[in-house]
Amino acid sequence: MRIDLNCDLGEGCPHDAELMPLITSANIACGFHAGDPASAMATLNRAAAYKVCPGAHPSFPDRESFGRRELQRSGEEVFWDCVYQIGALAGLARTHNIALTHVKPHGALYNMACRDDDYAVPVAEAAEVFDLPVVGLPGSRLQAHSKKFIAEGFADRRYLPDGSLVPRSRPDAFVEDPEEAVEQAIRLIEAQGIQTLCVHGDNPQAVAFVRALRAALEARGIAIRNPLHE
Repeated sequence: MRIDLNCDLGEGCPHDAELMPLITSANIACGFHAGDPASAMATLNRAAAYKVCPGAHPSFPDRESFGRRELQRSGEEVFWDCVYQIGALAGLARTHNIALTHVKPHGALYNMACRDDDYAVPVAEAAEVFDLPVVGLPGSRLQAHSKKFIAEGFADRRYLPDGSLVPRSRPDAFVEDPEEAVEQAIRLIEAQGIQTLCVHGDNPQAVAFVRALRAALEARGIAIRNPLHE
């Protein structure tokens, strides 16, 4: 059994440098919810140094709410928003001969695309422009519309019975115990065939959590690696 560990980086959080060696894929902010060209380039270079797979992390245009506010956007607006962001990151990456490996929408865009065709279709079509797989929840509308898809589970978020994530506003939204996170990960791998496991970098305890999570996964015989670098 193996799993890829992904993390959202380049968002202005203080632990990026410490987290990068602990993960195998990085979702890099493209500027709409956080980040800028300098931070994106630094994150791309750091990912290349550690052989971490870099992906685009497009969002709604919403820096004020860190991309976590649900916006009503037309399909055309969502498509161009995503193409603009993915293209910008791909252009930066190309200057250093770095190739993007995936697209994972951020925050509210992720949630809406997973449940709503009107958002899933333009996100999937934008990723297809760059011939990149989309990361999202298994069984979601995003998976249904994506030609290439990577099924994702969450290590540090709890789930509702319908498979969606518990809203961040609820006190039980987060998993803080690494052992509980491992049990959840194993269930998701076995029941839903997830290929990548997300850990969030904006948690003040993120580095300690990810280190403990890695150790617990490896103790269970679960290898942590991205198949692109085997």
